[in-house]
Amino acid sequence: MTDYIAFLRQNLRWLMAGFLLTWASSFGQTFFISVFAGEIRAAFDLSHGAWGALYAGATMASAAVMIYSGGLTDRFRVRHISLVILCGLAASSLLMATAPAVWMLWVAVFLMRLTGQGMMGHTAMVAMSRWFAASRGRAVAFAGLGVAAGEALLPITAASLMLLIDWRSLWLLAGLVPIVLMPVLHVLLRQERTPQSFAAEQHSAGMGGRHWTRGEVLRHWLFWLLVPAILGPPAWITAFFFHQVHLAEVKGWAHVTIVALFPVFTISGIASMLATGWAVDRFGAARLVPVYLLPLALGYLAIAHATTPGAAAAAMVLMGLSVGANATLSTAIWAEFFGNAHLGRIRAMTGAVMVLGSAIGPGVTGLLIDAGHDLPEQAVWIAGYFLLAAVLAGSGALVAQRLLLADDAGLAPCAPLR
Repeated sequence: MTDYIAFLRQNLRWLMAGFLLTWASSFGQTFFISVFAGEIRAAFDLSHGAWGALYAGATMASAAVMIYSGGLTDRFRVRHISLVILCGLAASSLLMATAPAVWMLWVAVFLMRLTGQGMMGHTAMVAMSRWFAASRGRAVAFAGLGVAAGEALLPITAASLMLLIDWRSLWLLAGLVPIVLMPVLHVLLRQERTPQSFAAEQHSAGMGGRHWTRGEVLRHWLFWLLVPAILGPPAWITAFFFHQVHLAEVKGWAHVTIVALFPVFTISGIASMLATGWAVDRFGAARLVPVYLLPLALGYLAIAHATTPGAAAAAMVLMGLSVGANATLSTAIWAEFFGNAHLGRIRAMTGAVMVLGSAIGPGVTGLLIDAGHDLPEQAVWIAGYFLLAAVLAGSGALVAQRLLLADDAGLAPCAPLR
């Protein structure tokens, strides 16, 4: 604990920048946008499936752009690129507040997903992985607390304020937040943690004692074994939050009852995130990959059969355990195996897969809901998906870890697929 406090004291400026960036990403995350789902569908006369399809299409478009825009973090300093992203997030919020037509709603969601869910969190996590090496797990976990804080506070705040204020007015207020954050981040990153004195930490190599390019990672078998695990949490957790109004209706609960459980999910996620950050620094990311998705599988089975809010709370605790671990591992694993010289481009590719998952989840579940298969019914199959993803990712990570250890021992380097 003393070492952790010293770590925070010495690096608080940069850690707080990461925290604020991930917190600001909350305005582009499904757990916030979905609070307005009922009002948006009513205002634009959209069914569950139509709203899900619009959301999925805008999110997939943002994922395609993310593949290229994410690489900008390898070329520009965080203090510069973050200001551009914050401007984009503010513009998307203001557009959401004023959009008179469906096509403008699509543009607003696209910009919100690209700048908020995509680039904001991506920039923060790449910075944490590049600025810190031996303490990478703790740094990524601390930055991830920003999203956790957003999950805990913003949905319940928005749901409560909608009882007093029109939903469009709330988006106007949300658009002011990134503008307020701009000078704060400028001050925090006035001295960015990237000078030559930190060069040793910046250049942490991966398998084969080298830094892998994005093309090489894309051709490596480990990437493809990890894809289902990368895609799964954003797909099905996004679907859970996106269809929270529907879930409340099916279970016969008030919507605010579901929203009131979000802090339970968040507390579980925070505990898991911090524990995972410590474990990554102590044991490495690979040893955690085989087990971190298992609570999600159990959580979805629990939500399928939940008959009371208490049972739903237990399910959300299980979900939070996996989501918290995923927040740390989804960045640490790439730096550990492939190095961090090209981490911006690599994580942009994996981030695009995650954004794609967040598009697939609401879209698929929305269409199935329209076809008569409610979310609790779908939850059983989603649990099966997570079990399969855990087996594939776990087996790949354990084999790759042995190769990494062999590299450290001076044996033959690992090569990509040809």
